[in-house]
Order: sequence, then structure tokens, then C-alpha cells
Amino acid sequence: MNERPQAITISDAAAERVKAMIAGRGKPTLGVRVGIRTKGCSGLSYTLEFADEKNEFDELVEAKGVTVLIDPKATMFILGTEMDYQESKLESGFVFNNPNEKGRCGCGESFHI
Repeated sequence: MNERPQAITISDAAAERVKAMIAGRGKPTLGVRVGIRTKGCSGLSYTLEFADEKNEFDELVEAKGVTVLIDPKATMFILGTEMDYQESKLESGFVFNNPNEKGRCGCGESFHI
């Protein structure tokens, strides 16, 4: 039986950043939850929050020592996405490399499928 590929892959940099965030939180944490919300000029943006427990329909991805939960409303929008973490002199943050995106707004705040 073929195993279905994970909904999201996690880069080494993203895994290390998630581990550091959880360690700095100071309370037991299962992982992080990725979601989608309506926002910005292109329509959708990614959300990321601490997850203390798995909700019934969350997709569970465990890789590189971290747990990432995907909100069920977001799964169809982010299948095949790579979650990365990038730092530069001007900014740092999580970056989602999503092959399903059809475009992004000029500031990079939102995207559309």
C-alpha cells in the first residue's frame, strides 16, 4: 500500500526555529499549527500558532523533531508546500513555498490559488 505524501515538508531551518520557539514558550507544547485566513490584497495569508493539542481533523506532520499540525480548512490550499525559515539583515520569518500559488501581492503578505 502506497503511503500518501505529507501535506507539508519542513526545512532544517524551519524545524530549528520551531524548536527554539517551543523551548522559549515555557509550557508544554505539542507543536505549531499552520492555517489560512482571508487577508490582504490577494485574498489569503498563512497563519502560524502554538498548538497544545491535536484537534480532531488536524493533519499531523512529524518531521525533523517537530510536530506541525495543519488546520483542516487549510489542507487543500497548502498540499505540497515547503515550510522554511529565512533570516536576512532586514527581516526574518517563516516562508511558505507553495507550488499551488497562482500569484502574490506586491508586498508578499497574501497570495491566491
